[in-house]
Amino acid sequence: MRIEVAADGYQPPRRGLMLLQGLVIFLFLLFVLRFWYLQVLHGDFYSRVAHDTRTRSERVYATRGIILDTKGRLLAENRPAYYLTLIGEDCPDIPASLAQISQWADIPLEQVQMKYQQGRRGGKSFEPLVLAADLPFERIVQIEPQLFLWPGLKVETRQRRYYPQGELFAHVLGYVAEANDEELRQDDSLRLGDIVGKQGLEYVREKSLRGVKGSSGLEVDALGRPLAKHQDKPPLAGTNLTLTLDIDLQKAVSDALGEESGAVVVMEPETGKLRALVTHPSYDNNIFTARLTAKDWAALMEHPLHPLQNRAVQSVYPPGSVWKLVMAALLLEHGIDPKSSVLCTGQVHLGTHAFRCHKRGGHGMVNMRNSLIASCDVYYYEMAQKVGIDAIERFAKACGFGKKTDIDLPHERSGLVPGKEWKQARFHEPWQRGETLNVAIGQGFTLVTPVQMAVFVSALLNEGKLLKPSLLEEEPPEVKGELPLTAEHRAFILEAMRTTASEGTARRISRPDAEMGGKTGTAQTVRLGERRLRKEEMELLHRDHAWLTSWGRKDGKTYVVVVMAEHGGGGSATAGPITAKVYNALFGPAAPSAGPGRNSPPPAGARP
Repeated sequence: MRIEVAADGYQPPRRGLMLLQGLVIFLFLLFVLRFWYLQVLHGDFYSRVAHDTRTRSERVYATRGIILDTKGRLLAENRPAYYLTLIGEDCPDIPASLAQISQWADIPLEQVQMKYQQGRRGGKSFEPLVLAADLPFERIVQIEPQLFLWPGLKVETRQRRYYPQGELFAHVLGYVAEANDEELRQDDSLRLGDIVGKQGLEYVREKSLRGVKGSSGLEVDALGRPLAKHQDKPPLAGTNLTLTLDIDLQKAVSDALGEESGAVVVMEPETGKLRALVTHPSYDNNIFTARLTAKDWAALMEHPLHPLQNRAVQSVYPPGSVWKLVMAALLLEHGIDPKSSVLCTGQVHLGTHAFRCHKRGGHGMVNMRNSLIASCDVYYYEMAQKVGIDAIERFAKACGFGKKTDIDLPHERSGLVPGKEWKQARFHEPWQRGETLNVAIGQGFTLVTPVQMAVFVSALLNEGKLLKPSLLEEEPPEVKGELPLTAEHRAFILEAMRTTASEGTARRISRPDAEMGGKTGTAQTVRLGERRLRKEEMELLHRDHAWLTSWGRKDGKTYVVVVMAEHGGGGSATAGPITAKVYNALFGPAAPSAGPGRNSPPPAGARP
């Protein structure tokens, strides 16, 4: 073979050619190996990554359960609302977008920035962050034409809670609002901007009312623009609630309470169902579902009568003379003969201190029945010294006082049944004999809620069952305890209540067409001296609390009605007319009576 030599005598190096060919073969094998690694060995993984890049998962919010009254009328419903959201990974200029949201929604920029930072800590960059909630439709009309200039910003339509009855059911239903930091930390299913129950049944039944979120897949292009949408998991709507309460009765009871601060409880003694639960003053819970203004919040916080307080379960009061029902029950179970009498001269001396009856001249000879009818204090002063504070404390707690009723409302107070150990722990002082006398007439340290009194009186009527007060129509009766009282003794107390309603301090509720029973109470809040002042002579916060706990039966229907008028004055004078109006709503207007009218003043010697 003859090798041709170039004219200039140059011959390419054979080694270099082989090196180049080897490099090409190496690179080819490297690419083949890499393709095998990506497409075969880890093909499934990278396929999912690619799919996730073009498919974005979105949460689908569940419809919150509605709340109805016992007749199926709306108490809480859902209405459409507009939210302005931001998707971080689609937004090229976060600061400018936040400034634009501030301008559109008329929200301070600092507030928008703080909300964005809060959302970043708990969410992902592809999840929409709610930065402006409940925008008016007129504002949305102005915003939407400009959205194409602001990638990452989006208007979403969600649901907003609405309460058609406003103040009438505010303390029962409560309200919803955006979840705060603590709630977001405690519940992994919540995201910034989610709505949760904050008070009332909305809070207690939050999990069932909220439902379960679903999810949907959204296909997007490289710029994040939506291309197609499909549902992966449908949302599960929240549970609807039907309450035991009736709109018409609730309104009638509210009107009966009028301008008085306080609470009214209407309960069925056989089932524990609450047919009305009213607290005054109230508030419009709709202000919390919209954007709560600083002015609205300040008005609620600075209101001297604290309208956010649910006085039926969250406020505790000295029970005054209605406590004598508990004391009479204790005395009967303690073996005290109800026919034995005590001489009431108007006062009892203990050491150097005089414990006075509300009737200055005294009631004369008083037995147990008359002590309830005329509400004689001296009878219970004398009897309390015989049984002692330990027996009173033990019996009252067995009757359901000093502990919660477990009603489905938040922040229920347990009240207080004082005793020796409690005082030593609380004040580091021994119990005094005079304090036992105060407890005997529902004063001193003794505190109860209106709902507790309703449960106790209901137990007198239903064979001694202490029932959970129920707000849900489908909820079966739940027995929480039993009165430590025989049927004979319960009948004695009920009969005394009947006579009190027909002849005694509760005669304002008497009506000829129904069987009625009641017991008034006037609970002092401060000690103002020897002379008992009239209501008009006292400052509002120094006036007595007015109680009337009662029951009524007509046409096979029985109700317990407890009225507590905060600083209302006398139980008979203030709580009596309110209670009579409530029974008018329950039984219809009373027929005229040939005897003394139900608005006649109480008999001589009765506490006004």
